[in-house]
Amino acid sequence: MEIHKILQSIAIPYSALISVIFGLMVFSFPIGAYLFFNSQIGKDIDYGYPWSGFEFIKHFGEFGGFEIADVFIVVWTFFLIIFTISILGPKNNFLKVLSTIMAGSYRTQNGNYLVQTVKWFSILIVLSEIIDIVQQGFGVKTTPPPFENDLLQFFGMTLSPILEETGFRLILIGIPLFLLYSKKGSVGLFFKSLWNPNNLQIGNSKKAIILVAAVGVFFGLSHIISGQSWSNGKFVQATISGIIIGWVYYKYGFVASTLIHWATNYLIYSYGYLVSSVNEIPISTAFSHSLLETIEILFVITGAISISMLLMDYRQKKLEV
Repeated sequence: MEIHKILQSIAIPYSALISVIFGLMVFSFPIGAYLFFNSQIGKDIDYGYPWSGFEFIKHFGEFGGFEIADVFIVVWTFFLIIFTISILGPKNNFLKVLSTIMAGSYRTQNGNYLVQTVKWFSILIVLSEIIDIVQQGFGVKTTPPPFENDLLQFFGMTLSPILEETGFRLILIGIPLFLLYSKKGSVGLFFKSLWNPNNLQIGNSKKAIILVAAVGVFFGLSHIISGQSWSNGKFVQATISGIIIGWVYYKYGFVASTLIHWATNYLIYSYGYLVSSVNEIPISTAFSHSLLETIEILFVITGAISISMLLMDYRQKKLEV
């Protein structure tokens, strides 16, 4: 009973934090579009820069190839659609779930993609901060890959969630889960299970958890062995991120996992490059700006509360058995 009262007491501030983060997500869409099309972060490169992907298409007819603007618009629109879906479902819309949380019904949050996205993304931020502090204590630094142009970096940050979620979640987790747990070879079930593995009605989840952990480790390795790689200090952070996003994909589906990855890249860097552009400072310096530090504190507080509520809810379930 005491645990239930504690959960009720922090439900309102928790809901307020989720609402603020929701606002940050909404505003990041026009901010990112402004940065890409109207700011000068690219200096001598703008949105008309040619995109090297699908270069072979140039050989067909008179088509001259894609510009990064073409790709950015498609990706930006895709994320907007996914974000809208997250507000509306899968079971209840965002406002309805938020109001029930405020009323003290913590477990109803499972009915909305966006609430799960905010919860697990904020938890990811907390764990990443802890890992970074511990690694710095041992002299291990996390250095991002070098980028000569800020616009191209922002473009890459925007595009990579789709590519990586398709590769690491849909292909490396979704397809094996279907092969392991599907009871019939239905094409419809195959695509439904890729969208949300819960459609497989998985009973014994041991194999699924091992798969999620293994792909998470591979996700971490990919960040330090690729052509444009991070320093070795990124391995643990990226592995934990891969496991969390993989777990969210397994439990809640493609919408929530993709939005967490989108928030890690597009959301954070849209505000980072906004500060960089307005104050004419390097992006690395922008993350020390008071605005970005305030946003980080907001995520850390939300993540800490999310972790506490998860632990208390787990304890409450144990008592109810």
